[in-house]
Amino acid sequence: METNEPQHIEDQEKDVKEPVPQPEPEKRPEEELSMADLLKAEAEVSEKIYSRDVVTVRVVQVNAEYVLVDIGEKKEAAIPLGDFQDEKTPVPGDEVQAVLEKKGGEGRYTMMSHRRAREKAAWEMAKKMFEAKERVKGKVTELVKGGYIVDISGMRAFMPLSLSELGGAHKHYLPQGAKIKFYITDFSEKDRKVVVSRRQVLEEDEKERRSQVLGEVGPGHIIRGVVSKVTEEGLFVRFQGIEGFVAPADVAWRNTAEALKSYKRGQRVKCKVLAVDKAGEKLSFGLKQLMPNPVDMIKRRYAYRSHIKARIISVTPEGAVAKVSEMVEGFIAPEGYGAEGAPREGQEVTAMVVGINTSNFRLTLSIKSCEDMEDRKRMAQYLKGSPSLTLGQILMENSEDEGEL
Repeated sequence: METNEPQHIEDQEKDVKEPVPQPEPEKRPEEELSMADLLKAEAEVSEKIYSRDVVTVRVVQVNAEYVLVDIGEKKEAAIPLGDFQDEKTPVPGDEVQAVLEKKGGEGRYTMMSHRRAREKAAWEMAKKMFEAKERVKGKVTELVKGGYIVDISGMRAFMPLSLSELGGAHKHYLPQGAKIKFYITDFSEKDRKVVVSRRQVLEEDEKERRSQVLGEVGPGHIIRGVVSKVTEEGLFVRFQGIEGFVAPADVAWRNTAEALKSYKRGQRVKCKVLAVDKAGEKLSFGLKQLMPNPVDMIKRRYAYRSHIKARIISVTPEGAVAKVSEMVEGFIAPEGYGAEGAPREGQEVTAMVVGINTSNFRLTLSIKSCEDMEDRKRMAQYLKGSPSLTLGQILMENSEDEGEL
């Protein structure tokens, strides 16, 4: 027992003497910077400021005239509040970009410009966008003679009227304050000249839209369009910004010249797509294809090889024209005349329907075919009514014939 007790006490003492390791407190970022680092950082900021580079400074106070910012060395600089008129006014703690305008002195603030800093950054950005041929966003700030003044993040650019709309423009259509997209077409930092084109963006968007429209329609589709022009050559119909064409032959089934005159510019019409030229961005439409075909109507009313009555209205060396009904005429070629020869004008005839001319919708008639059919019918009727001969009668007739010889 005595030998174990001291050992136990010794173990307790050992436990007391060895403290439990504690984690070191986490250092905050500002504590990691030494005074030398802070002074170096302030010196770098001061160097940028006085070399008139664009710097980022922290707002410490805002009053009725200025936005006061910290420029290090326990100094403050002032930025005119008017430099922020096109954006949200900053509050203490915000960071803004600025560039040195004028060094301060005894009792005077060092003056800085946020507007010039934005403009300088905008020039650098515009140069990159110009070289990369990328779209730029901006806002119309002024309407001037011959065009617009456009703001690009604080930089002024000029957009001529001719580059403001599709196909150009001769007057202002965009309001002041309009937000637009454009390409920079002319960039000269030396001459402080920047020219932009909204028209180029619109042309690209229009081409993409037209390609999409042409990809969604095909032959056989029915569309609704607006007549944009009426000429002797046909109709021009606009569909979703694409102008299609209706040839005279596709305007109506008959009397196309008269049918063309019935259409007016601005009239809404339903058309059938006949052809799509995606490469040439052209559409061919048909109007008559949505109307009943007279050939089908005539075929249903006047069946092939049926007999009809018609009145001859004219006779020429080429043949005779006959009136079949108020809307239908027939034509009889010389080889289709009957036994009496060429019919007379005003004569009523009975003829057979042997075809139809799809170009002028006239029935092709034949008096001769009608007479031939009637003759065959009479012959068949006659043969049907004659008594049949017996074998004895036939032999008797033969023997009588031999006795006569």
